[in-house]
Order: sequence, then structure tokens, then C-alpha cells
Amino acid sequence: MAKDVIILAIESSCDETAAAVVKNGRDVLSNVISSQIDLHTLYGGVVPEIASRKHMEQINQVIEQALDKANVTFDDITAIAVTYGPGLVGALLVGVACAKSLAYALKKPLIGVHHIEGHISANYIENADLEPPFVCLVVSGGHTHLVNVKDYGEYEILGRTRDDAAGEAFDKVARAVGLGYPGGPKIDKLAKEGNPNAIEFPRAKIDGSVYDFSFSGLKSAVLNYINSCEMKNIEINKADLVASFQSSVVESLVTRAMMAVKEMNTDKIAIAGGVASNTAFRDAMLKACKENNVKFYRPSAIYCTDNAAMIGAAAYYDYINGKRSGLDLNAVPNLKLGEK
Repeated sequence: MAKDVIILAIESSCDETAAAVVKNGRDVLSNVISSQIDLHTLYGGVVPEIASRKHMEQINQVIEQALDKANVTFDDITAIAVTYGPGLVGALLVGVACAKSLAYALKKPLIGVHHIEGHISANYIENADLEPPFVCLVVSGGHTHLVNVKDYGEYEILGRTRDDAAGEAFDKVARAVGLGYPGGPKIDKLAKEGNPNAIEFPRAKIDGSVYDFSFSGLKSAVLNYINSCEMKNIEINKADLVASFQSSVVESLVTRAMMAVKEMNTDKIAIAGGVASNTAFRDAMLKACKENNVKFYRPSAIYCTDNAAMIGAAAYYDYINGKRSGLDLNAVPNLKLGEK
């Protein structure tokens, strides 16, 4: 019988300090996340210097908790995995430095993992039947990528945002209407009380790039609407406003996803990233998949936001494919998917 591969994974690309122990890529033995949301809410968004400092304060405790909850020791660990990009460079460096130190001291293999690859791999954790090839739509505060997952570790980017990521647009619109940070969950909640057809906002299309996204124009349209109402002394129905904004984002995401499934000739699609926990988006994707006879995969909410379990899942397939990182591994804040 083959020996189990147990990965200790570390994630620190933004404002969550996370560590997890994952067995054989799909069995999460522990998943510990120390969130900084309450701290950054005071500033209306993530402050990189503060995020890095908090990672340094929390990372050793988080790793100890992950080992304790998994009931394993460092001796049981097969390899150390860590996110090395993309993300905030200072935040990434904390995780990378810690992972390299552990790998060196314990004489364990080191595996650097791409953050977006981690989000895609989050779908493997709870879906035992999911195997490549499939299409994955990664939607978060920093990324909007439509990806053809050809095989484990083999990706083709079909489309991406030309400007704002979808999650970034959520945060900016939430700030504009006074909902505060983080914007995504607050818009999701308030939109349930509004009419998604109350205001006609644009659905941007990119000439010559049918799979690319653009949310900057939509964000500007929302701001212009708010300014126009204020100038005319017209009361704004915030629920209708955010519901209409959210509807535009969701329609842009779902239509491109369904186009990609048909063109890639697959019957499987997955979503990932923080915005993948948005209920309107999940419902719209489920409806479209049922109508088109497509199998729909989505992680639980805990695996949508940044976490280390998804990094451990991705690292397992890198490990069994023989991929290793050297102790010269560095943080790469603008790392492109597919680069190693």
C-alpha cells in the first residue's frame, strides 16, 4: 500500500494567516485561519504593512494549532507547501520565509504553490469525483480568471479581467454606498432586499476577447448614478442599487463561463475564490448549469476565501508529479498562473 502523503501548507498572501494539514490532496486533517478583517475594517481595506506585521505575530501559533488539530507532529509531515505568489509581497515573504526555515530544519521537501492554483484546487477537497479536464472560474478580490484546467498543474487562461477584479468592484461599490469593508458579504446580504432589475447597469464586452472581463466601467456607472441622484436630491434605494450592480457582475461571469464550457467541450465547471461564496452568483451558476446539463462544482464558503487547505490540495499534485522548490524560493507578487 502506498504511503500517505501529508502536506503542511501555509498561506499568507493577503490578510489571512493560515496553516493546514492535508492528506493525499483531498482529506483535510486541519485548517486553521487567523483573520485580520476586524483590524483592516478600521481603515476601509487591507493595509499591507499591518498585514505583514500580523502575519509575523500569528504564523507560528497558527502552524502549531494546525498540527495539534490534525493530531500529527513534524515527523509525520511529508512536505512543506507555501503560497509564493501572487499577493502582497510583504505578506507573502512571511509565509515563504517560515516554510523555507521549516523545510531546511526538518529536511523536508519544499513546494511553492501559485495562489490561484490553490483556489482552483479547493474544489478537490469536497468533490471526490472531480478530475481534470474542466473549466474553472476564479473570482476574488484580486483576481477574475476563466481557466481551462487541462490536467493537475496544467492550465490555460481563457480570459481575465482587463481592470478591476470582481471582488474589488464589490468593495469599491460597497464603500461608495456606505456599507463599509469587506464589501462582498455586505452587498450579498443587502441585495436580497432589492430589485436586481431596478437600475440598468452596463455589461461590458471586450472587442476581440470574448472571455475577458471588465468591471471598471460598471463601477463608474454606479458612482455616476449615485452622484446624479445626490445632485438632483433624489433618495437612493441602496438595496435596489446593490442588487442591480450585483446582477450585472453575475450575468457577466455566468455568460462567459457557459460559453467556455461549450467551446472547451466539457460538461464540468467549477468556481473558486472569495466571490464564489456570493449566493446570487452560486444560484445563477447552478441554474445555468442545470439548463445546459453541466456538472457544477463549488467549494464550501470556508474554502472560497483564502485558506491553507487549498494550498495543501494543490501541493499534493505537484508533489506526486515530482515538482519541488529550492531554498532560493522567493515571493513573486505578480506571479502569472502557469509560471513556476
